[in-house]
Amino acid sequence: MSAEVQGVRDIDPGQAMTRFARGWHCLGLAEDFRDGSPHGIDAFGTRLVVFADSAGKLNVLDGYCRHMGGDLSRGTVKGDDVACPFHDWRWGGNGRCSLVPYAKRTPRLARTRAWLTTEVNGQLLVWHDPEGSSPSAELTPPTIEGFDEGRWSPWQWSSILIEGAHCREIVDNNVDMAHFFYIHHAYPTYFKNVIEGHTASQFMESKPRPDYTADPDKLWDGTYLRSEATYFGPAYMINWLHNDLAPGFTVEVALINCHYPVTHNSFMLQWGVAVQEMPGLPADKAAKLAAAMNKSFGEGFLEDVEIWKNKSPIENPLLTEEDGPVYQHRRWYQQFYVDAADVTADMTDRYEQEVDTTHANGLWQQEVEQNMAALARKLSTSTQSGSAGS
Repeated sequence: MSAEVQGVRDIDPGQAMTRFARGWHCLGLAEDFRDGSPHGIDAFGTRLVVFADSAGKLNVLDGYCRHMGGDLSRGTVKGDDVACPFHDWRWGGNGRCSLVPYAKRTPRLARTRAWLTTEVNGQLLVWHDPEGSSPSAELTPPTIEGFDEGRWSPWQWSSILIEGAHCREIVDNNVDMAHFFYIHHAYPTYFKNVIEGHTASQFMESKPRPDYTADPDKLWDGTYLRSEATYFGPAYMINWLHNDLAPGFTVEVALINCHYPVTHNSFMLQWGVAVQEMPGLPADKAAKLAAAMNKSFGEGFLEDVEIWKNKSPIENPLLTEEDGPVYQHRRWYQQFYVDAADVTADMTDRYEQEVDTTHANGLWQQEVEQNMAALARKLSTSTQSGSAGS
């Protein structure tokens, strides 16, 4: 084998995942499950059923009836129970079978798995842990300030099933400065990560790329985005976005970026946008702005999706100093995939890293200027052709 061939770096795709992450996972907007019907959710390699009892409390059970395997999500809600469509066995939110209508006695040991749930920021979260533990209070994601008081627009919520990729792909983005230029069409002018305990944060400031702006001449020179994003556990991120859109006009946005695994090679990606109400931005306009931003974020996520669907898993990424703390972030993420007793200090110790964006922005500025010049020439040629043909 030649020295040149010996020096080739191969991709290590890693081993197939065999367990799902320990932590809180968002299933969707809580009110969407309070319509009087049971809802089926494919998650964690199985099927769940979500239903509200007569008091509006949301319950999550294993989705298949322990009698003969009927799909409870295809049944009906009767009082405080979900009734199986196969033989009408009734299951309460505590997982116990409360009634077998045609039987003299309901089996005393008839019980299915009831999942621990909580509601945060108007969303339903379910706790998953292969060891069966109960979470401590500090692991619950925080409530967005002012949300419970109604100071935010209603969530504009979207979801998409991602197949052919593990959910770590989206979590990796938390430390990936450069992809914001190439995928999300922004200049990151400041980028820092702080990892500690069960949280991993990203602090970023950025400007939009004019070559990807519909009408760059109308773009205010001071347009600027300050972003603070934190994963609270493996699957639930709150992103606080401060958008300077005009002189003296900053729009405060909350973006929820969350997911739950369906299989080890697919996951349900969800995102929601809310805009904080403020003077000059009444409720109806805040809701419309949230809808527009949800669409914009969705377009960005779809560009990510195309990358994930067509890339190779890689355990040994080849990095530059501008690529951020990928390996440290992955060690943090690994804590959710091992038994609690096996979590090590290097998975949870505080780690900070700021990426110097100066060099990258200098090159990117040149690229954008070249793109803008090419667009101007194209527009000029098109205008001249139109004039000649008129």
